[in-house]
Amino acid sequence: MANNPFAACRCPSLTIPASSSPLPFKRARSASTMAVVIALLAAAPVVYAETVKIALIEGLSGAFAPVGHHNLKEFEYLAELTNSKSWAGKDIKLEIIAFDGKASPQESLTQLKSVTDQKVRYVLQGPSSAVSLALSDAISKHNERNSGNEIVYLNFAGGDPALTNERRSFWHFRVDSNTDQKVEALTTFMKGDKNIRSVYLVNQNYSYGHAFVKASKEMMGRKRPDTEIVGDDLHPLGQVKDFSPYIAKIKQSGADTVLTGNWGADLSLLIKAAKEANLGANFYTLYGGLTGVPTAVGASGEDKLRQLVAWSPNEKTFNGQDLYEDFKSKYQEDFLGFGTYPAIKLLSEGIKKARTTDPVKVAHAMHGLKFQSINGEVEMRAEDHQLQQSLAILSWQKKDGDMVKYDAEKTGYGWRTESVLPASASVLPSTCKMTIPG
Repeated sequence: MANNPFAACRCPSLTIPASSSPLPFKRARSASTMAVVIALLAAAPVVYAETVKIALIEGLSGAFAPVGHHNLKEFEYLAELTNSKSWAGKDIKLEIIAFDGKASPQESLTQLKSVTDQKVRYVLQGPSSAVSLALSDAISKHNERNSGNEIVYLNFAGGDPALTNERRSFWHFRVDSNTDQKVEALTTFMKGDKNIRSVYLVNQNYSYGHAFVKASKEMMGRKRPDTEIVGDDLHPLGQVKDFSPYIAKIKQSGADTVLTGNWGADLSLLIKAAKEANLGANFYTLYGGLTGVPTAVGASGEDKLRQLVAWSPNEKTFNGQDLYEDFKSKYQEDFLGFGTYPAIKLLSEGIKKARTTDPVKVAHAMHGLKFQSINGEVEMRAEDHQLQQSLAILSWQKKDGDMVKYDAEKTGYGWRTESVLPASASVLPSTCKMTIPG
């Protein structure tokens, strides 16, 4: 990008022809011309000095398509907001370009090839850590081989801790808390619930699900040695259509609590089966508010479903209620924001700090950057590019206009804050040293 702020003209040029008319007429026409110029200036659209194209590689078809399409809407909305408020600079425009990765590592890598062919230099991706791991490795290798055409990867939901530990990359920035951080915060809250005596684990059978199980067993064992893990099931990702056999096993175990990292259709269908079987156990989740789950829960989940999340419109100490209302009026969907907002804000702040859209310089500007998100000040930790932020524990309750001002998915029920944990409550050490390009 040229750093000259006058690199693009903001209005059409106007050539005023010479005239041999008497002076009074020339003055009259000059005044008329000025009026035309003013009118053109007022009517001319903003012409940006540069458009930053951002590839969103998402699951836009298949079992997780509802989540993917909702994320796409949020990113498009936030890009428009960035442009209108000049978050990245008055001459910078963000543009989201969607690529259907089908929540598959192989399909996502194929889409990454299309991204590089189109010279797009920024990539967004979130759900499915398997995809996140594949993209992070591929982008790192691409950058090693293509100096001058580097790509920056903003991960807004892939939670596998390996991405900011043994498989970390300077080019990868995670703007969501990782699985270990989330389980650390969630189990700290669960430690105080003395009604929890027996826990059943149900999770997706891939890297993220394995990480969730490992962290849950270690942290529950350390914080609540008086509890018992009475079951541990892993199921295929996005393939189970009927979870009733899993619910039957939970019932038979006598578990009073289900602890799950499931997301998308896998959580919606699990909840649906639990409701149909009148399972009395409480659910502790990380993605209970994700698209489709609130509708599946309905009234049956009142005071039984809990989730950990980085932001809620019902938490009065958080900002962003205006965005929630505006987004809902435009799309008739709830604004979730916990990964999408910090991704766009981090990139915008990085561009503004670097005073360029060059990905290498922007990556260095985002390295260690502190900025204001909708849940307060957050930090992109320099040692591993893992966002450090406060987290909230929420419970599913009936809308009351005060503690639960906003319901979810027009169900009449929404999320009430039980606890807000500061960033320090989920800070975990990084295990590997990051290589920083010169």
